[in-house]
Amino acid sequence: MRHKFDKDMCEIFVEREKTTLSRYAFLTANTKGREHPYVPCRMRTEFQRDRDKIIHSQSFRRLMNKTQVFLAPAGDHYRTRLTHTLEVTQIARIIARALRLNEDLTEAAALGHDLGHTPFGHAGESALQECYDPNFTHYKQSLRVVDVLENNGEGLNLTWEVRNGIVNHTGKHMAATLEGVIVKFADRIAYINHDIDDACRAGVLKMEDIPKRITDVLGQGHSERINNMVTSIIETSYEKPYIMMSEEVGKATNELREFLFDNVYLNPIAKGEEAKARELLIKLFEYYVKYPEKLPSLYYKNLENESVERCVCDFVSGMTDRYAIETYNEIFVPKVWRGRV
Repeated sequence: MRHKFDKDMCEIFVEREKTTLSRYAFLTANTKGREHPYVPCRMRTEFQRDRDKIIHSQSFRRLMNKTQVFLAPAGDHYRTRLTHTLEVTQIARIIARALRLNEDLTEAAALGHDLGHTPFGHAGESALQECYDPNFTHYKQSLRVVDVLENNGEGLNLTWEVRNGIVNHTGKHMAATLEGVIVKFADRIAYINHDIDDACRAGVLKMEDIPKRITDVLGQGHSERINNMVTSIIETSYEKPYIMMSEEVGKATNELREFLFDNVYLNPIAKGEEAKARELLIKLFEYYVKYPEKLPSLYYKNLENESVERCVCDFVSGMTDRYAIETYNEIFVPKVWRGRV
């Protein structure tokens, strides 16, 4: 027999937030809601539902075969866009819990922040900026994925706050909630540190290459650096209406990021294949603009309301690295004909 609750679990969770979370936390009861009508869930809050919608989406699963930094790495231990997302989420939840902010909102925004990322990492983003629109960005595309493309073109109908956290996770704009701002910090903490780890694994970087003035502040090892960055945020932001690092740690973190741009992100060894990846995506984009009838049905049906270029961008940006390569080979690389000997 099903247990009877005096109240639905959702109501219990929402009431608990009011007594346990910080006065600066965003309460689920205050959500601006969703764009389309929906039936509330008895067992989950709105942000818990958003988390589940994202995890079960196709675009989330595709992240496992999208590049983080190194294109199509041969080793099993390099980060992908999916493992990056999980690391961001873990860091973000630690910060949110310590600051007594809304973990469910934080988690949902973190899990969804890179859903619109292109194949081949930022090389793919650059390719679409060249052939589609200079203003194309992965964070705007992430919002388009959850609003328009997911769920067979119906979108995920996420809450306003989660959507706001997704689209503002990078760039000059800040999210409207502290939970969304945490995702921006967690994203940077995650990629700075795991990109160092991957660069060392690839032989592009050695730990001793990092300037001593940086390691004296942040520490030497992977976990030590993350711990110091996270601790700095928690100590500086506790019971404050903002999220920030201490001046010393923030400066060292920015210097470390600049060091990575000079020595990893723009390194010719690490980025040696990016020109090929960019050319591959540009060729695919041009092909499908010329032959839009070859688009999959989801993107083809959007031609009724969107430009050909917009629909092709949606298709190409959603590809995994592997699928983009396979599709390119299928279209442009001649097959060897083998007759009977």
